[in-house]
Amino acid sequence: MPIALNAALAGLGLGLSLIVAIGAQNAFVLRQGIRREHVMPVVLVCALSDAVLIIAGVSGIGFVVERFPVILVVLRWAGAAFLFAYGLLAARRAFAPGGLTTDRGGSALSLRSAVLTVLGLTWLNPHVYLDTVLLLGSIANTHGEVGRWWFALGAVLGSFVWFTALGYGARLLRGLFAKPVAWRVLDASIAVVMILLAVLLLVRE
Repeated sequence: MPIALNAALAGLGLGLSLIVAIGAQNAFVLRQGIRREHVMPVVLVCALSDAVLIIAGVSGIGFVVERFPVILVVLRWAGAAFLFAYGLLAARRAFAPGGLTTDRGGSALSLRSAVLTVLGLTWLNPHVYLDTVLLLGSIANTHGEVGRWWFALGAVLGSFVWFTALGYGARLLRGLFAKPVAWRVLDASIAVVMILLAVLLLVRE
């Protein structure tokens, strides 16, 4: 099945190229992975959310977003507010007197907070709809009626591979983050990324 294989590989490659980048979602997954807090639920929420969006795009639901652009406007403002608030929280952690440690004590997130946070970082980001629903959906449909679903399968596989590798591979950095100063640098970086993304969401049309 060379056509199916080619479509799946194309979906895998494009899917990875869109999600393997510094962003709010990846930064949060990385942080949770290093702390070993609720890694599996966070990874599953990210990957399954991508799967839902990719399938929606391939199914042709992307026309709803194109027809009602106000949806993206609302998401843009809501997402910017969410990112800005999370950025401030990260900045506060970075400048906290006690810093953070890699154990499960201190400022650990509850499972509910971790899941709600990653849901917000995923579904309140208007670019995720442009990337997965519109872009991936449009390209998938160039592979034909059958090929588009193989393309979607490849893209979904790419999401699962990436978030699993990021979440569970982050523990390899645990030794580096044994000192509070490393956490300060990480949280300061996350704060800058989050706030910068919030600003970019507001200034981009």
